[in-house]
Amino acid sequence: MAVSTPRMIFLGFGKWARADRIYALEPLEGPDRGHGRRTRVWVEGLSEPIVASRTERTILTEMGQDAAAAMSPLLDDALDLAERLATAVEEGRVDLGDLGRRARRVLENTARPTEPEHLF
Repeated sequence: MAVSTPRMIFLGFGKWARADRIYALEPLEGPDRGHGRRTRVWVEGLSEPIVASRTERTILTEMGQDAAAAMSPLLDDALDLAERLATAVEEGRVDLGDLGRRARRVLENTARPTEPEHLF
């Protein structure tokens, strides 16, 4: 009988946790949420939660709990883009070049492939 190794889940910024030790995820909202701060991850054996830079949906996907595996990284990129844009607008600075590059990347990742031309 093969021994399976517990899966490690990437939480962002070099933080990892064993999937079988994560028992709760808490999305951050309001002033607690910011660049690099998306979710509190409660891990068995730790007295305080780990603050992850990834969304709870992405973490759940990696844990095998969500069917939207292909969309989670894209969703994280879109949320990060929206958050950075909102912050930049509030601070009176917007880097349109960076915004355009990031928007193009999100659009390219979501574009449907063109259907091949039917000859008959």
